[in-house]
Amino acid sequence: MILTGPAIASALEKGEITIDPYDPGRLSPNAYDWRLGDTLRICDGTLDAAAPTTYTETTIDPGGFVLQPGLLYLGVTLEKTGSEMFAQLLNGDRTVGSLGIWVHVSAPLGHQGHAIRWTLEIRAARPVRIHAGMTFGKLVFLATHGAASSYQQQPAKYAASDGIDISRLYEEIPAGRR
Repeated sequence: MILTGPAIASALEKGEITIDPYDPGRLSPNAYDWRLGDTLRICDGTLDAAAPTTYTETTIDPGGFVLQPGLLYLGVTLEKTGSEMFAQLLNGDRTVGSLGIWVHVSAPLGHQGHAIRWTLEIRAARPVRIHAGMTFGKLVFLATHGAASSYQQQPAKYAASDGIDISRLYEEIPAGRR
């Protein structure tokens, strides 16, 4: 079951959901409109699942930043979100998609207990200027059914993220295969 905007607001008041910073004007009928943070990592080397990704980091200045096709950018949400009670789904939205920006296609699920600023995978079809603080997508909260173990209790590579994380898949690949 997806929480409606009023249900999200009620859960925030009860402390069942965290959105920081929170703006009630960003609630929609069944989601919260999240924004792009001000930092990007530009993955500028060969991508290899068996090795850490090399990148350069930049801050989006007040005039914006032009995304270029063919590059992988890792960004971060402005908001830190979480809930011990609800799962989360984070996606881009139609307005960003209609600019030719693909955002956060591969990892939209935030587990119960997952309280982070989300790392975003970003690609552009054409050169496009983006701005820190712009609406970049929708966050949906889902009621879960059944017993759940806390995300924080499980060994997880990204459980305590508070910024941009590169892929850590290389940690799973035995040293002899790297």
